[in-house]
Amino acid sequence: LACGHHRCAFPVSHNELCVWNTATAQPLYLSGHHYSISALSFGTKTNPLLVCSASRERVIVWDLDECTQKVQEGFTPRGIVIGTLLGMVLHIRFSPDDQQVAVCAGNQIYMLSAKNEAILAELDGHLAPVTAAEFCTWEKSMLISVSEDRTFKARKLVWDYSTSQLIYQSGIITAFPLLSLLIDEENKQIITGCAEGQLWIFSLISDHNYRCVAHIDLKKKQEKFCNKVWKSGKEIGEGQNNSKLCETDNTRPEGSVETSLPILLIEHCDFFVCFHNEENTYSSQNTSYFWIGTSTGLLIVNLANFELEAFLSYRDYSDLSIRIARSCALTRKAANGKVLCLITSMFEDMIAVLEVNLAALVRTQHSDFLPRGNEKSLSVIASSYFFPSLSNHYFRVIECKLNYFPTGGKNTVKDKPLVFHNKIKSSGYTAAPQMTMFSPNTNLKKKEVSKWKTSCKCKNKEYPLESYPPIKYEKEISVTCKPTPIFCVQYSGDGELLACSLADKTLLIFNSSLTDVRNVFSGHDGAVNSVGWSHDKKWLVSASEDRTLRVWSACNKEPALILGKEKFHKTVRFAQFYFIDTFILLCCGAEFHLLSFHLDTTKDDLKRYKQRSVCKLVQKFPMTSTMEITSLSAVNEFYSYIVLTAGSNRALEVFDLNAGCSVAVIQEAHVRSVHQICQNKGSSFSTQHPEAYNLFVTTAAGDGIKLWDLRTLR
Repeated sequence: LACGHHRCAFPVSHNELCVWNTATAQPLYLSGHHYSISALSFGTKTNPLLVCSASRERVIVWDLDECTQKVQEGFTPRGIVIGTLLGMVLHIRFSPDDQQVAVCAGNQIYMLSAKNEAILAELDGHLAPVTAAEFCTWEKSMLISVSEDRTFKARKLVWDYSTSQLIYQSGIITAFPLLSLLIDEENKQIITGCAEGQLWIFSLISDHNYRCVAHIDLKKKQEKFCNKVWKSGKEIGEGQNNSKLCETDNTRPEGSVETSLPILLIEHCDFFVCFHNEENTYSSQNTSYFWIGTSTGLLIVNLANFELEAFLSYRDYSDLSIRIARSCALTRKAANGKVLCLITSMFEDMIAVLEVNLAALVRTQHSDFLPRGNEKSLSVIASSYFFPSLSNHYFRVIECKLNYFPTGGKNTVKDKPLVFHNKIKSSGYTAAPQMTMFSPNTNLKKKEVSKWKTSCKCKNKEYPLESYPPIKYEKEISVTCKPTPIFCVQYSGDGELLACSLADKTLLIFNSSLTDVRNVFSGHDGAVNSVGWSHDKKWLVSASEDRTLRVWSACNKEPALILGKEKFHKTVRFAQFYFIDTFILLCCGAEFHLLSFHLDTTKDDLKRYKQRSVCKLVQKFPMTSTMEITSLSAVNEFYSYIVLTAGSNRALEVFDLNAGCSVAVIQEAHVRSVHQICQNKGSSFSTQHPEAYNLFVTTAAGDGIKLWDLRTLR
């Protein structure tokens, strides 16, 4: 998504770009991509006004004035292709003079010319996908980038952007990927946010050496602000229930789990422009404010005292059907005291344009401002398919069902909330959830395979769609001296290591090229039936027929955590990390357990036998009418609330851990018991992509393989 210069840009039909002029309510459709658009950005100047769109096969710059003129003359508008086959592009940004474009694709940043197809420079150094990059306006040719490797880098681009010099490289800031970035020109600072609701502010002043100025925990700030508003008797928005909003740890329902608050966007806020006629402005005019966009709402933060000034929650407006946002964009400048916000739904092909009355929003949440009339901070005028009725309305909020198929196609998206079944209560899609276990889930529809290289290093590559599936094995290795069943094999997230659990009570780690055994783990008293990698590749979890669970350090043969037989009444199976290493999931009989844990590998010299790591049962989830769970599937690569189980009764059951219950059961999913469930697993922070998160699941049983759409249960 992108907002700027009274325009909103977003993809429709996956590969078509729509630029909507909010002043005239006229859409402009631009076609030129063959694959889905994954990144958008407006230029910094208005003459000419440029917009750049990127997909995995090409990057295109569009002159909007020229394209509009072409459409009026009856011609098809064309853009300038400035890059091809760069891979999955996660973020793009114009330079201050609109002459260059920084393209973040995978672990690299490509500097492209905005006028022709030319790669000026390739910037590497990050160890994971780059999620955002910004140009520093007061320091010529300086580029700041953040990445999923949890670091930021500052580079100086010289010689017409053809070469770069690394000025500063931070250490690992947090345990969670960095998702967003903003450069505060006024205070010469950078602000970055992660998937856990944490903000860091670093100084860019030359003699400060990029020191950390502030660290803000938005979850705590939000709870403190809501409690303050609740005590003062103020309402937060229209029709809002403060008691739900202000739940603290003491009032949280039993069995619920404290979750993350992913920061999708950081943008400047024209706070005082909206109060230019107010006499009782309560803060200094020199104070800076900025917007924070999360998956559940918008926040305004005061940069002087790092406190919240306002909070708008999507779920607290009954007319807005989007409760959880996958991505969002905001206009930097307010028009008539109002700000446009563009959000997409996590679960539906829906987009909403919000017009937020900043003054009214702040008045309802601060006793410093007196309410004036019946102003509303958010309202809905129309909900319809795109665009015919827009010219007849001046909108506050417009929700649009995006038809992701070409106009006139056979398939359409139904205009109704996304639920698993019409007889099953929605698991939080149309009602406010008890807790928020979501982040932008942008898992791409692509297959990644390990491609062998002569250097014996494995690197994930996109599988060529025009090629046949692999039918020949590349290498074979014997793991033991005598025939031994192998129960489970698992690649690490980067595809470089392979874990293997055996019936001889051991666990092995190989290089993905199968050239070397990296480590051997022993300690179980029974066959090791399952093994799983942590997201950061530092830990492994294993389950055994001896009814124990162990967590191992990938570089240490001693277990960091052991759960003994007294914890489980039956054999432990399908152990895995969950929710980006926040929890552990495992199956025991006809139920699966959700465990929280803390790992500590340090030893006390006097009590070396005592385990310092701790693990606590959060909740047990029994499967309906079955004797034993035969398969379990959950995603650890990004924040996902769905857990799928299959039982000996041949049923497939869907659990919503956000609601803390089962939400759908598919009886007789197969003729025989399902022995494997597979979900599309990819990095959600890597892309801002409209079709990335899909509810398609594959199951395998003795009678064959089936592909399920969980939206229709078929």
